[in-house]
Amino acid sequence: MSLFPIFLKLQGRLVVVVGGGNVAEGKIPGLLSAGARVRVISPSVTPAIAAWVRNREVDWLSKTYAPGDLSGAHLVIAATSAPGVNEAVFREAEARGVLCNAVDDIEHCHFYYGSIVHRGDLQIAISTNGKSPALAQRLRKELEAQFGPEFEQWLDWLGAAREFLRASSSDPDSTKTLLHQLVSRGAFEQFLCESRKGASDKGAA
Repeated sequence: MSLFPIFLKLQGRLVVVVGGGNVAEGKIPGLLSAGARVRVISPSVTPAIAAWVRNREVDWLSKTYAPGDLSGAHLVIAATSAPGVNEAVFREAEARGVLCNAVDDIEHCHFYYGSIVHRGDLQIAISTNGKSPALAQRLRKELEAQFGPEFEQWLDWLGAAREFLRASSSDPDSTKTLLHQLVSRGAFEQFLCESRKGASDKGAA
């Protein structure tokens, strides 16, 4: 079965995480960085999750999962060590039309987590359709070496240049041509050179 790759907007949307252990803990930072409202359902939680709760970054219902707990959820993560619970969460999600990921349980997933390279607003996602997470991890490491931290600054610069050109130009075709020129390898190398020179000048000052 082929997968449909998307990048999902979760700003202000409720995501329910069933489970409070290390696996659940590992899923939460990405949700918070996407601006989601995270609710954890578990009798106990890790110290890191407890800290998020104290800081009011995460809501916590100190209880076992029960039918009805997914009310209002936009997305669900089932991250318990009990297959029966994960399956029950998946069944409720299906009934409500809510997308669910049961961690390490392919049969009870509407979607999979990809292996992600983050460089600011640049995100490169890798999926093997659940067949080889190890390969996805290896490819992520290779891409992290290929796309270094400098791509974050370059993308910020490209975004500012795009906004400036679109606001100041009356010729959409020429603007499009210039924007494609700005993302060339040569333009990137020039950006790096000028950035290093600017940093060197600041250091000398």
